[in-house]
Amino acid sequence: MNLVAIPAFSDNYLWLWHQNGHAVVIDPGDAQPVSDFLSREGLHLDAILITHHHADHVGGVVALRDATGAQVYGPPRENIPGPFIPALPDTPFELFGQTVEVLDVPGHTSGHIAYFLPKAAPTPVLFCGDTLFSGGCGRIFEGTPAQMLASLDALARLPQDTRVCCAHEYTLSNLKFALAVEPHNPDLQAYEAQCKSLRAQLLPTLPASLGNELKINPFLRSRQPSVRQSVAQFAGLSAQDQADEVTLFATLREWKNNFR
Repeated sequence: MNLVAIPAFSDNYLWLWHQNGHAVVIDPGDAQPVSDFLSREGLHLDAILITHHHADHVGGVVALRDATGAQVYGPPRENIPGPFIPALPDTPFELFGQTVEVLDVPGHTSGHIAYFLPKAAPTPVLFCGDTLFSGGCGRIFEGTPAQMLASLDALARLPQDTRVCCAHEYTLSNLKFALAVEPHNPDLQAYEAQCKSLRAQLLPTLPASLGNELKINPFLRSRQPSVRQSVAQFAGLSAQDQADEVTLFATLREWKNNFR
């Protein structure tokens, strides 16, 4: 399995995997960079996987499908360009010998899904759209904080060696916020230095390691005492609100929304 991050727009990654001349692309918001890559590498696009309906994730679907005949899979509860096969949670399907599991991860949008490949080599792969970012998570536009927390909990239970393929290069800005939440986290400090080095070389910080995200991402760590204390101090939460996991998570997300 060959995994590629194709840059698009200002900070998107259009993830593509290919095997034996056949390719699958995830969330192609722009058709042109995908078409260019396929042509350059001599690949045929067989399938398109969509995580949610936002334009920077679906804008290239029609052009790519019309040009290649690729089959589109997408979230059944979202308005994406049809026709497409509904990708149903708990109903795996096969692509090029890879088992694709569909995870229900609402929060960023109401019907957001993710795709998990448990048998990918050398380690499992997660295509999580805008639910999970390295060092952060997506804004809550249509869902609720409770849904987003539950979605992140579901992703956190995946194998720790999972490669996390996020849809945006937000890592450094996310880590700036994460350090405001946990300034004394040594794993976070080391990871920021590593990511700064990668970006200085114009290299992506992704895919991320889920195991590392559990050590550095405040949105996966909202129950940790260091994160809870920082959020409570920042927002002046009462003891009752501090004890409520969803309230504390929602406060953490609101802090990030307004962080500069």
